[in-house]
Amino acid sequence: MIVKNLSQIDKKKVEMEGAEKAFKQMPISSIDGTPFYSFRVFTVEPGGFTPYHQHNYEHVNYIIDGDGFIINEKGEQTQVKKGDFALVNPNEKHQYRNASPDKDFVMICAVPKEFE
Repeated sequence: MIVKNLSQIDKKKVEMEGAEKAFKQMPISSIDGTPFYSFRVFTVEPGGFTPYHQHNYEHVNYIIDGDGFIINEKGEQTQVKKGDFALVNPNEKHQYRNASPDKDFVMICAVPKEFE
């Protein structure tokens, strides 16, 4: 069994093209021996966003704190807020944006461990 507190996990800047003011933590990953899924936590600061991208695996997101938008492949925005879950299917183009001028947007992102 492994127990970690998020406050003790290193926060690293997302270095993908198209990301702005976005940071990633890896509380549970293949390093911990997870058999199937890895859990990442993304923090998007005010004015920030994740890259507008797609990939060949699904991921499930849970909004821990804040308000934001998820943009789909048609450019449509769907509001997401604390307590919401979102499923992004394989090959769906998507981006998360912080909607708050003064509060971080924080979400858990669960992916198959091979794609952490």
